[in-house]
Amino acid sequence: MMANLEYYKVFYHVVKCGSVTQAAGALSLSQPAVSQSLKQLETALGVVLVKRTSHGITPTAEGRELFSYVEKGYEQFEAGEKRILQMCNLERGEITIGASDMTLRFFLLPYLERFHEKNPGIKVSVTNGPTPATMILLREGKIDFGVVSGPILPEDGIGMLPVKEIEDIFVIGKNFSQYAGKTHPLKLLEQLPLITMEKPTSTRKYVQSFLEERGVRINPEFELATSDMIVQFALRNLGVGSVVRDFAAQELASGELMELKFEEPVPVRDFLVVTDERSRKSLAAAALLEMMKDALKQGEIK
Repeated sequence: MMANLEYYKVFYHVVKCGSVTQAAGALSLSQPAVSQSLKQLETALGVVLVKRTSHGITPTAEGRELFSYVEKGYEQFEAGEKRILQMCNLERGEITIGASDMTLRFFLLPYLERFHEKNPGIKVSVTNGPTPATMILLREGKIDFGVVSGPILPEDGIGMLPVKEIEDIFVIGKNFSQYAGKTHPLKLLEQLPLITMEKPTSTRKYVQSFLEERGVRINPEFELATSDMIVQFALRNLGVGSVVRDFAAQELASGELMELKFEEPVPVRDFLVVTDERSRKSLAAAALLEMMKDALKQGEIK
C-alpha cells in the first residue's frame, strides 16, 4: 500500500532543500514533525532514504531513485494547482457554446467580444448549427450552453432564459412593389413564390406551423441554408423572402426591400439561452452566463 502522500511531500522538500530546517520552513511545519514524517516514510518502505552529512541532508541510493519519481509527480501536482488557480481567476479555461448564425450574429457576438477583452486567456469554441442540433449537443453534454431560436418545448432539467425578442417578416423586391403599402390576407402567400429556410431549422418550423394553423399551405420555390441568402434572393426579385427582421434591416432602411404586411403578423418570439441544469458548467462558462444575466437585468438585452 502506498504511504501517506504527505510523507512524500515532506521527503521532496527535505531532499530539495538539503536541510530539515529549511524544509520545515517551506512547509510551515516544526522540525520534529518533518523528521517524524520522514521516519514514517522510511519505515513504510523499509529503506533508509536520507543520510546526514557535514553538508546537510543527502539522499541515499534508494532515496535518489525514489526522488526521481517523486519530483516529477510533485511538480505535476504543483502545475495542476497553478492551472486550477488560473482557471478560478479566469486567466485560463475553455467555453463550448452551440449557436446558429442568427443567434451568434444578433445576440452572442457582442458578449463574446466583451468577455474576451476582460479574459483573453479563455478559449471559446462555438459549434455552429440550427436549434435542433444545438439541443442535441446540450443533452449529450458536449457544450456548456446554447443560444437558440424559440419557441421550444419545456424539457426536464433544461433551463431556458429568454434574452432577445425577434420578429419574423416577409420581404419583397421592387418587382413585387404592387403589394407594398397594403395589408393582405395570409392566403396571398399561396399565390406568390416563397423563399424560406430549410426544413430542419426552428425558423422554418415556426413560420410554417403558424401559417398551417391558419389554413395556409406553402410550397416554397426556394429553400435555403442561410437567411443572408434569402435576402439576396429577394433582392433579385426571385420571390417573397421569409426572414427574421434583423437580417433585412439594412435593405429595408435603404428601400432595396419592402415589407409585405399581413392582417395577422407572425407573433414575435425569443432567442433563448439554454443550459443543462443537471451538469456543472466550466468556471469560464458560468462567468460568461453571469455577464449575460447581468446585462439582462440592467436592460442591455431586449
